[in-house]
Amino acid sequence: MTAPAESRTSSRRQERRARRTRRIRRAVAVAVVLSALGSWLVLSRSTTGTPASATASVSLPAADSGTTTADAGTDTAPDSLLAAALGDLDGHFAVTVADPGSGASAAWGTDSFVTASIVKVDILAALLLRNDGVLTGDQKAAAALMIEQSDNDAATALFEAVGGAAGLDAANAAFGLTGTAAGTDGFWGLTSTTAADQAQLLRVVFTEDSPLGSASRAYLAKLMGLVADDQDWGVSAADQGGAVQLKNGWLPRDSTGLWVVNSIGRIEYGGRPLLVSVLSDGSATEDAGIALVESVAEAAVRAFADDAQQ
Repeated sequence: MTAPAESRTSSRRQERRARRTRRIRRAVAVAVVLSALGSWLVLSRSTTGTPASATASVSLPAADSGTTTADAGTDTAPDSLLAAALGDLDGHFAVTVADPGSGASAAWGTDSFVTASIVKVDILAALLLRNDGVLTGDQKAAAALMIEQSDNDAATALFEAVGGAAGLDAANAAFGLTGTAAGTDGFWGLTSTTAADQAQLLRVVFTEDSPLGSASRAYLAKLMGLVADDQDWGVSAADQGGAVQLKNGWLPRDSTGLWVVNSIGRIEYGGRPLLVSVLSDGSATEDAGIALVESVAEAAVRAFADDAQQ
């Protein structure tokens, strides 16, 4: 489902490192400017987050290809939160941005997509749930390879350990994933999912509202923060904090030759953590898919954060 890390070029690795450095420098520069303007408190007011119980929210009806969730009492039209930011982007994609502190979220697109290797987060979460957070030495070694290097053999071994498709589906029912179906006949990378379900999976990993224990969540999050340098792309394009935890998936479809490119993870923007899932397919090349996913992530996060400051 994925190419070995060794097969990725050194130029790609250098590009990703340079991009990450630029993001950090840009974030520092922005913080300094905003502080000088006296706006820093406004920007970072959601670091601790508004309790979900104190936030009245309504799900707005879908229009065209997007849906949003906005605070009650606002005049945000259906899908306008992300529509203006994403409407001009070419490609088939869906995105969800969620603030785990306040419970606010925004989404664009409800279609199902093939997961490719982002399902590896789901597989490990399912294994931790099944084993009450206790893994053998071999399973820990496979988990590290699967998440950090996106190793497919390790994923196959752990997929079998959770009981294959039936086991993954059972875990996803516990996780609250209602639009995800595990790939059958051992093809875990052909699991189908939605951006909303992937955002829910990120809540399972990164919030206390989860059937996983704190140690299991911390373990999974740690591995997602150690992905190989040449796989540090995708939702990381929207990060301002420099400590992204993510998992990406990329897969050319045999029937069309077109690429599935997905990215899910936790970033920081405006001084607060955000959970971002971007799914896409139909790109002519892997690089085109990566560029699309990163453009979607940047635009969606910026629109979501700007709306939250109003």
